[in-house]
Amino acid sequence: MALLKKDERVFKSEVASKLFTFALVGNPNSGKTTLFNALTGLRQKIANYPGVTIEKKVGIFYTLYGEKCQLIDLPGTYSLLPNSPDEKITTEVLLGLREDTPKPDGIICIVDASNLERSLYLVSQILELDRPVVIVLNMIDELAAKGWEVDCRILSQKFNCPVVPCQANKKSGVVQLKTVLSKEIARSKPFVLNYPDFIDEEITAIENQSEIQGIGPISRIMLLLLLLSPDPETTAKLFRMDFLIQPIQRAQEKIGKLKPNWRDAVVRERFLTLQYLVKGAVKKGGHLSRGLSDLIDRYVAHPVWGWLIFSMAMALMFLAVFGMGSYPKDLIDEGMRAISEKFQAVFPPGELRDLICQGIIGGAGNVVVFLPQILVLFFFIGLLEDTGYMARAAFLMDKLMNAVGLHGKSFLPLLSSHACAIPGILAARTIDNPKDRLLTILIAPFASCSARLPVYVLMCGVLFSQHSHPVLWSSFTIFFLYILGIGGAFFFAWLFKKTLFKGKQSFLLLELPPYRRPSIKSIGLQMYERALAFLKRAGTIIVSVSILLWFLTSHPKLPGESSSQALSHSFAGRIGHFIEPIIKPLGFNWKIGVGLLSAQAAREMFVSTMGVIYTGEETKENILPLAQAMRKDKWPDGKEVFSPLCCFSLMIYFAFSLQCLSTVAVVRRETGSWKWALFQFAYMTSFAYFCAFLFYQIGLLLGFS
Repeated sequence: MALLKKDERVFKSEVASKLFTFALVGNPNSGKTTLFNALTGLRQKIANYPGVTIEKKVGIFYTLYGEKCQLIDLPGTYSLLPNSPDEKITTEVLLGLREDTPKPDGIICIVDASNLERSLYLVSQILELDRPVVIVLNMIDELAAKGWEVDCRILSQKFNCPVVPCQANKKSGVVQLKTVLSKEIARSKPFVLNYPDFIDEEITAIENQSEIQGIGPISRIMLLLLLLSPDPETTAKLFRMDFLIQPIQRAQEKIGKLKPNWRDAVVRERFLTLQYLVKGAVKKGGHLSRGLSDLIDRYVAHPVWGWLIFSMAMALMFLAVFGMGSYPKDLIDEGMRAISEKFQAVFPPGELRDLICQGIIGGAGNVVVFLPQILVLFFFIGLLEDTGYMARAAFLMDKLMNAVGLHGKSFLPLLSSHACAIPGILAARTIDNPKDRLLTILIAPFASCSARLPVYVLMCGVLFSQHSHPVLWSSFTIFFLYILGIGGAFFFAWLFKKTLFKGKQSFLLLELPPYRRPSIKSIGLQMYERALAFLKRAGTIIVSVSILLWFLTSHPKLPGESSSQALSHSFAGRIGHFIEPIIKPLGFNWKIGVGLLSAQAAREMFVSTMGVIYTGEETKENILPLAQAMRKDKWPDGKEVFSPLCCFSLMIYFAFSLQCLSTVAVVRRETGSWKWALFQFAYMTSFAYFCAFLFYQIGLLLGFS
């Protein structure tokens, strides 16, 4: 008996040492990420494809028999014939054409069970590659709710591969999937579809040519994709089949003369075949209806009520940012001040105490206090995405976006940019037209990202903390600033479309998914990842720059100087005074100028800089809150520096300016040229300066101060 247990341990050890790689692929919005998290237990890591700057998720999971598997979550696509850069990545990985990614040992195809025929179009192409495949029917509960029933056994027989029903958001079917991946990943016989005769003849002729050249057999689906491609030269190079460019082009010319609309006929033939295959496996148990989703969409997607609901949802979100986020923010603020006071009591006066209290706590601490409000913002964005409302928002925005020359798919990059401009720019990869993609990249940073939020909140604190209704006024102001940013994006989209990127207008084809119950766990995970990324940034970039700023604001030290004189004569003060004539027409003094320079590293560094500068002017009895210290700053003539006119001018400047060198670097990588990256930085900064200048000077003429 002991010997048997030892043998089992040896077997399990050998199995565990193997690493099988699976690719997870499917249409957009089919539940790929949910299934990925369910399989891996949220144990994922994020990596970048070198040279293309697109994220892939890689996770580890174990089958029920102890086999260690690596799972690669690929960008969603509708076909192996790529139309955009992200779809190209998926095709390259599935075909094993990327040196930086292992060729998958098997492919997990996830499909939306409620849209079976459409989803199986991609699956049928993958099956024809003659690779081990498992089909996962996700959202099986939604299919049942519509009164339909699917027989997975019949589907498995027709497609010659395992078919597993699943409800990924509740982890239903995950155990069965892990069992299938252990035992039945290899199919017994290939999946074959009959092509139209005129296509079959040309593919056979090309196959014979390749065999004569000694290339060997080529997958028929690859040849079909080459024939269907409107740009066979690019597609052949992608597939590494340059030798087939001329034969494919000749075949396309020949078929085009016989059948003008032959591409549509080929696609239609495949859909009809899939419809026939699915027909015997799906049974109607009732009337197909979207029920509640249709009822809600009558109002949510209405041309009038829809905009009212959208505006109310956005206003509620910003009210929550202040209402829900202000209490934990105040607690963290009190904690930071208590820690600083404790250090002042323990450490004797000197460089070390100043470094800790003014450099680290005064700098990074003043940024960390805004974390709760940023998390509230991410919670609401995640909630709107998870429920399916964001697709309705895209539908509402489509007409407006088309009016200013934006592609319908630009909505997602603009939405993502409200979290951070970098993922927003990367999301533009889903746009297939190069001009529309570049246009979206150039205007995406106008969306007010989370890094701007600490600046807005700080300035609203300076403006409204003494007001009887600070939450209401702050919420309204920040909502206006977000609208202002989108307005800037739309204006330049219209301008560039009329000048730099003239061309035909593209339109959005969008499927509205049914409303779903949001996954609080998934939203919580996103908030956790965002918080971790924010704290890492605060603990690296912001702390480093804060320490540098502390040094620049406190040196050189001259005997007999007051704190304000020392600050003015410091290295930072000298830099600030040098640029003050340029920014004074905007209402900014030299201290704000130092903040604007530091904000080039990261927008939230402005808050950190204000913390370093103004906590250096604290009283001995108490550490002044940052907003209160800023309100006390005066011009030489005794006027307030941070007057309402200056505060609004500063927020307008931040709403339009591109103060993030990381974004500049990503734009250079995505466009492949410093020309567009520097152009974007120059035009956004110039526009921000012009708008802030105009606002401040008109305000002065009208008698405001």
